[in-house]
Amino acid sequence: MDIPPRLAPLLEQFDWGCLRLLNRMTGPEVDSGNGSPVPVQPITSAEYLWEPVPGSWSVRRRADGPGPGATWLVGAGEWGRDGYRDKEPYPPPFTTIAWRASHLTEMLAMRADYTTGSRSLTKDSYVVQGDAEGAVAALAAAVESWRGTLLACDDAALDTVGHSAYPYGSDAEEAFIDIVWWVNQEVLHHGAEIALLRDLYGAHRG
Repeated sequence: MDIPPRLAPLLEQFDWGCLRLLNRMTGPEVDSGNGSPVPVQPITSAEYLWEPVPGSWSVRRRADGPGPGATWLVGAGEWGRDGYRDKEPYPPPFTTIAWRASHLTEMLAMRADYTTGSRSLTKDSYVVQGDAEGAVAALAAAVESWRGTLLACDDAALDTVGHSAYPYGSDAEEAFIDIVWWVNQEVLHHGAEIALLRDLYGAHRG
């Protein structure tokens, strides 16, 4: 299927943002932004779970229960992501690389599932990764799932309100091209946050 012309720049942006994020997490290098490579060490599980400030939200072993201020460990499996079932906390808690990567991965995988998949995934059934290697693999798989969804999209789908039936956002009220834009900004801003936290961890470790 040909890529609709107005989707092409959004797809290119998504691909570039995901490539930079995954390279920033795995190495051996990442583009500095001006075309020159910068060496990068693969993220470790200690860094993935690092809590820069007291009260950070992260992913935790389910047996340990939610972190400070959280009321729920989101997801399935041995690990869960700090979350809330009632009123959203204010001010929002600071979140770790693990929390941000898990949130981004789940969003990509579930939006793909609710657009071109089985529409069966839920926050309670999606498995949360507790180590860096598993998290990077899950993120890469989610990126490919969403990219496949975009490649299956024709021009009419871009204008279709509710083309994505993702139940945890405004998808039912939005034209699909607006959802594509929104997903891109999620990748870009969470990717930037993760990159900054990697820099802070490196500085913290000396």
